[in-house]
Amino acid sequence: MKLWAISDLHLAGAANRAALRALPPCPADWLIVAGDVCESLSLFAEAMQFLAGRFARVLWTPGNHELWLTEGAAGHASSTAKYAALVAAARRAGVATPEDPYPRWPDGPVVALLFTGFDYSFRPPEVPREDVVRWAAETRCVGTDEHLIRPAPFADMDAWCAERCAAAHARLAAELPPGVGTVLVNHYPLRRDLVRIPRIPRYSPWCGTVRTEDWHLRFRAAVVVSGHLHVRRTDWRDGTRFEEVSLGYARQWDSARGLAGYLRDVTP
Repeated sequence: MKLWAISDLHLAGAANRAALRALPPCPADWLIVAGDVCESLSLFAEAMQFLAGRFARVLWTPGNHELWLTEGAAGHASSTAKYAALVAAARRAGVATPEDPYPRWPDGPVVALLFTGFDYSFRPPEVPREDVVRWAAETRCVGTDEHLIRPAPFADMDAWCAERCAAAHARLAAELPPGVGTVLVNHYPLRRDLVRIPRIPRYSPWCGTVRTEDWHLRFRAAVVVSGHLHVRRTDWRDGTRFEEVSLGYARQWDSARGLAGYLRDVTP
C-alpha cells in the first residue's frame, strides 16, 4: 500500500488527457492530487470520477487553474463560488477535499489537505505590495491569476489568503491528535526558499505566502507535498522532506513514461 502524489495535470491539453486515461489501476493505493487539474468544472468532475475508480482513496486540493473563471466556469460569479462547486464535485466522486475531515494514513500521520492561496508576500523586501504587479511586469511577467481569479466576497487575494491560512492554522492546531505527525498537502510551496524558477523569477509573488513558512515544524510534517512550479524536485528542510510533484504541460514531461512514471511515492 502506497501513498502517491502528483499535481498540475493540466487536462486542457490532449496529451495530458490521454495520459490520464492510460493510467493503470492501483486499487490498494492512495493518490494525492495537489491542484491544477484543469479549468473546466465538467472535466474536473470527470477526472475525479476516473481517479476514484483507479485508487483506493483520492485526495485533492485546488490550484490556481481550478479557480480561473474561464468558459468552463460559466455560471460562477466568483472564484470562491467556483471553489464551492469543485468541492461538491469532488465529494460526489468520493474524493477528499480541504473542507473535509483530515484522512489518516493507516497507523501513521494525518494527511492534511490545505488550500492557502497566495498573497504576493514571496517578493523582494524592497518591493512594496502596491508595486508588485508593476515590478513583475517590468520583465513581462504577470500572473494570469490577475485576470481570471475573482475572490469576491473578499476584497483581494491577500484577504482570501489570510482567511484561508488563519482557518487552516486553527484547524490543524485543534484537530491534530497529540504527538501525531502529518503529511501536509498544498498546491503552493509552503516556503519561499523552495521557489526556484530561474526562467521567470518575478513570478514568485503568485507562488504562496510567508504565513506558512514554519508549518512543517509547527505541525510535525514528515512530508510536504506541493506543485505549481512545474519544477519536479525533492528538498529537505529541518528534517522534513518537501516534494514538488508537478506533471506540467505536454512539453514538460516525457510521454513515453506515461502518467504513472510521474507519480511520486510520498508514503510516510
